[in-house]
Amino acid sequence: MAILALAGLVSCEKVSPIGVLVSGTAVEDRVEMSHSYYSTYKGDYREHLAPSGEYSFLVGADSHLTSDLGRMQEMLQNGLDHDDLMYCHLGDIADTKAEYYINLGTLIDEYKWRYARKYYKEIYVGEEDGEWEREDRSNYIYEDTVNNSIYTVDDIPFPFYPVVGNHDITHNGWALWSNLFHSSFYDVYVTVGEEQNIVDHFIFLDTASGTLGKKQVELIEEDALFSKELEEFGLKMRHTFVFTHTNLFRPSSMQFASTFAREETFFLLKQFEKWNVHTVFYGHVHKWDERDYAGVKHITLDSMSERNSPGPGDYLLRVHVKADGTVSYEKVRMNYVAP
Repeated sequence: MAILALAGLVSCEKVSPIGVLVSGTAVEDRVEMSHSYYSTYKGDYREHLAPSGEYSFLVGADSHLTSDLGRMQEMLQNGLDHDDLMYCHLGDIADTKAEYYINLGTLIDEYKWRYARKYYKEIYVGEEDGEWEREDRSNYIYEDTVNNSIYTVDDIPFPFYPVVGNHDITHNGWALWSNLFHSSFYDVYVTVGEEQNIVDHFIFLDTASGTLGKKQVELIEEDALFSKELEEFGLKMRHTFVFTHTNLFRPSSMQFASTFAREETFFLLKQFEKWNVHTVFYGHVHKWDERDYAGVKHITLDSMSERNSPGPGDYLLRVHVKADGTVSYEKVRMNYVAP
């Protein structure tokens, strides 16, 4: 099932206004600056297309990367091999050292290139003579023949969508995270079917501080994540999927409880109902949990980090969405173990 993803979040060439913050950045500042970036570069969050009406996406959580990027590479390669429409990460992506984020950025750049070579037409634009020039990726452009778009190796849209976790914001981590991923509060769409009149909505929330904060609540209440133009163009919203770090439900009495205030918990549950949410995906507690509440499925993923999950195991989740709207889930095994 070959599906073309038309937009990406990861963009290392832009200078992010939220990548210069100091450690301990509060949720109000993160959301304010994230929304500012999102509003300015909303075109970077363009819709994805699933013309056949069917698609899948891959979800992972709590990778806590250090110098060994094996598990993240396995996740990205798995998504690429299986033609997943997008790859979503539920927070605590890496320990907060600059070198770890530099390595992570390099890995993502590698997969942006692999992604482009698989889904776009690669065109050499360098000098004809000079073998070394053909090895330089900057001498190529990538043509999206479906949307008549041209990309360089630096601006290839790559559908990797993370949320920020509590470990991501410690020790100046927010500056590192935001410089690479820019926004912690955003949404994307998937337009399905040949008639392109049905839309699935993907919402990414910032709960790294264990609270939504006043600004994020205000933006949610103002429907900042809903485009009024969708209804004006006659598009029908089908499924909504929500991704965030901090869990509302704890897997067992031995696990951490939610840190949300009771009022925020009720607010989110009511908001999920208003959004007609199908599934909410969480990380944080490193323990699988699946439950239904008020017509919404809530899934908490295991940690994909070797530190927390040292042996091979089913740490990823692939979500299949069928043309008739049916949604199913498949646990995906990770085999990488550091040598």
